Amino acid sequence: MQTKRMTVGQALIEFLANQWTVDADIRERTIPAVFGIFGHGNVAGLGQALQQLNAESPDLMPYRQARNEQAMVHQSVGYARMHRRRATFASAASVGPGATNMLTGAALATTNRLPALLLPSDTFATRVADPVLQQLEMPHDIGLTVNDAFRPLSVFFDRVQRPEQLFSIALSAMRVLTDPAETGAVTIALPEDVQVEALDVPLEFLSPREWHLRRPLPERGPLERAIAAIRGARRPLIVAGGGVIYSGAEEALRAFVEATGIPVGTTQAGGGSVPWNHPQYLGGIGATGSTAGNRIAAEADLIIGVGTRYSDFTTASRTAFQNPDVVFVNINVASFDAYKHGSRLPMVADAREALVALAAELGDLRVSPEYAARVAVEKAGWDAAVDAAFEPSGLARPGQAQIIGAVRAAVDDRDVIVQAAGSLPGDLHKLWRVSDPLGYHVEYAYSTMGYEIAGGLGAKRGLLADGDDRDVVIMVGDGSYLMLNSELVTAVAEGIKLIVVLVQNHGFASIGHLSETVGSQRFGTRYRSYDPRARNFQDGEILPVDLAMNARSYGVDVIEVPTAPDAIDRLKEAIAVAKASTTTTLIHVESDPTLYAPDGEGWWDVPVAEVSTTASARAARTEYEQQRRAQRPLL
Repeated sequence: MQTKRMTVGQALIEFLANQWTVDADIRERTIPAVFGIFGHGNVAGLGQALQQLNAESPDLMPYRQARNEQAMVHQSVGYARMHRRRATFASAASVGPGATNMLTGAALATTNRLPALLLPSDTFATRVADPVLQQLEMPHDIGLTVNDAFRPLSVFFDRVQRPEQLFSIALSAMRVLTDPAETGAVTIALPEDVQVEALDVPLEFLSPREWHLRRPLPERGPLERAIAAIRGARRPLIVAGGGVIYSGAEEALRAFVEATGIPVGTTQAGGGSVPWNHPQYLGGIGATGSTAGNRIAAEADLIIGVGTRYSDFTTASRTAFQNPDVVFVNINVASFDAYKHGSRLPMVADAREALVALAAELGDLRVSPEYAARVAVEKAGWDAAVDAAFEPSGLARPGQAQIIGAVRAAVDDRDVIVQAAGSLPGDLHKLWRVSDPLGYHVEYAYSTMGYEIAGGLGAKRGLLADGDDRDVVIMVGDGSYLMLNSELVTAVAEGIKLIVVLVQNHGFASIGHLSETVGSQRFGTRYRSYDPRARNFQDGEILPVDLAMNARSYGVDVIEVPTAPDAIDRLKEAIAVAKASTTTTLIHVESDPTLYAPDGEGWWDVPVAEVSTTASARAARTEYEQQRRAQRPLL
């Protein structure tokens, strides 16, 4: 057996450089590059390995800088979304705080079922110098390190305690990373001393290896039972989730709904599964859905869930599906999701393969003319409501709905919108008119404040890797911007163009609104100076913080929309300038957070204080108890 003398760090990097994902006729690098922020825990290990490969073969495994470890993982997730889970980046961090900065990113990747490879450095395996700088010590378990916190957040976790363990760990990690049913955060902890130890590496370990994505066909029994249920339904509805996008099933879905007339509503992850103007498309489903989607869902006697994890926002906290006889046909590559809501009709299969199989057996099926007419009426009603919401108000500080309408009118149909947290995801789910399968990326599984800019940068990297120069438009509130904006510097450093629309509302708009609904009167949600008499931040002066100047200091082009009655027109002009530019542009616009998007008749279960001395909380509790009566166990 031929071998090569290498360090563990060198062997791992060269191994990753030779991994390939194959999905039918598509073959691409599973790990096209490595993000790294170096410290004493990895500078001599993975850092040296990347430097050596950069000198000897710079195209084999490119290195990319980042400014924050959490942001490295967010970029990896954004990239993976654009590549439909076929590829992602590796993220290398040093020991201690560098490693733990990636914890939120790990949780986000796993919750979203999107692949990300994490390489946190660990303290000495030999313990020869314990405790080293940035090492956590726990008296009850000396072997415990901060990287053990990745265990509950990762779909795969292992630690390379000895050089010889690298081979089995690396192969197992790649198996999970490329498994559509299991993928998420994959973590390999690397003690800093083990990274630099040498071993004889078999050349076979370093040779190109292909990982073929599984696309399981539906079994005959579940398929026949699903067909029978669909044939017997009078008011069927499809709930399309992210699995439709990741499977590349949007054409199969469109063919199925056009043949049968069955309407479709989408989850946040499923945005783009069907174009917004398709006759059978009802918009979003659930807490942030449309009236069209939620009214049809309430009466549906059959739900065909395709690639959805059925979050509480999709089910409106289990109030969306009100028909007492509703039946769920759940199509999912992961059995964990296929069996949700006690479904007796799970179909553990790839979304595309399942839809093709259903279409072949249901070619003669068509919903009733009465049901089709009802769907058309509800769709037309919601489309009209969105049109009205987009109309400029003439206010100096427009509402978020008007801002979304202006942005959508000014961008191209293929451009990608990126968002994650606050009130924007809900409003985008209701209002954004998606025309392209990859045109909508709202991270609303973990809904992480600060994801937007880093995730958007990752999405842009993913498009550029495919030679796709469409624009990525990031909408972010000031609260989320303040959480994590440092990757604007990364975009500037690499000359990667982003368009960032910063919606300034001087606080936490989403939680402010939610605070009102639970009777907490927007307490703690305004960005104001501290009032020493009232001992709160409710009514102080607006903070003299200049976020536009902050972005300028990073080297970003900035356009400030005047706070004036023609703000919407000026915003559209700013978008046009940003699209014509070749560099990153941030557009700053003031908004009124108390002007809301149209109600989609969805509900979200946020418990309200059972007893309170405040009248607002007592009133909110009464309303809450009324809403909660609509919840169903769905078993």
